[in-house]
Amino acid sequence: MRQCEVQTPGLMPYAVAHALQQDLVERRKRDEIPDTLLLLEHPHVITLGRAAERANILADDRTMAGLGVELHETGRGGDVTYHGPGQLVGYPILKLSPDRCDIRRYVRDLQEVLIRTAADYGLTATGHDESNPNVGVWVGGEKLAAIGIRISRWVTMHGFAFNITTDLDYFRLIVPCGIRDHGVTSLEWLLGRRLAVAEVADRVIRHFGDVFQREMLCTTPVPSSGSAIDEESALPNRQPL
Repeated sequence: MRQCEVQTPGLMPYAVAHALQQDLVERRKRDEIPDTLLLLEHPHVITLGRAAERANILADDRTMAGLGVELHETGRGGDVTYHGPGQLVGYPILKLSPDRCDIRRYVRDLQEVLIRTAADYGLTATGHDESNPNVGVWVGGEKLAAIGIRISRWVTMHGFAFNITTDLDYFRLIVPCGIRDHGVTSLEWLLGRRLAVAEVADRVIRHFGDVFQREMLCTTPVPSSGSAIDEESALPNRQPL
C-alpha cells in the first residue's frame, strides 16, 4: 500500500498555501516526496477558478476590505468560492499514475471521503449525479463541501473545502460556485452544535486512507484553530442562507 503523508499547518494565508502546494507538486512529480495531504484552514478569502465570472462576486472591493476578505485568482477548476476559519480545506498532492488515471474517478473519490465523514455524524450526503450535476457534496439542496481540482502530469493539486463551523454569512458575498438556485450549509448548522475542526479532520484522514488505499502517516497532531470549539454548545437561532 502506498503511503500518504499528512501535513496540518493550521491557519495559513491562501497565497502561502498555494506556493506550498506548487512546491510539493513539483517535488511529487520528481518522486522526491510521497503522496501528501495538506489539511488546513484559511483566513477569509474569495478565490476564482478558471471558469469564474466576476459577476458572481456580489460585494465591492471596499466591502471586502472592511471585512478583511482577500481575493485571489487560482488555477483550479470551477467558479468562485469562499474559504475561512472553521472550514477544513484539503489539498491532496497525489500521483494518480499508473493505476488511477481517471479524473472523474478522482472527483468521485474526493466526494466519497466527505460523504463518509458526514455519515459519521448521521447525515446522508450525496455527490453530483443526474439529478444534481453540480460537483460537490450536498445535503438536500445545500452544499456542504466544494471541490475544485487541477491535475498536471497526473499529480493533483487544490482539492476540497468542507464547511464545519464556517460562518455562512460570508457566502453572501458571492454566488457560491456560480450556482444561484442552491444554498450552502455546514456541519455545525446541520447538527445544531459546535464541532472541533480537529475532530472532523481525524475522520477525513481515516476515510481518505480507506478510499484512496493509502497508509496515512500523521507526523503531527491535527491542530484545532481558534475558530473551532471543542465542547458542544447550542447554536444561535438564525436563518440559513
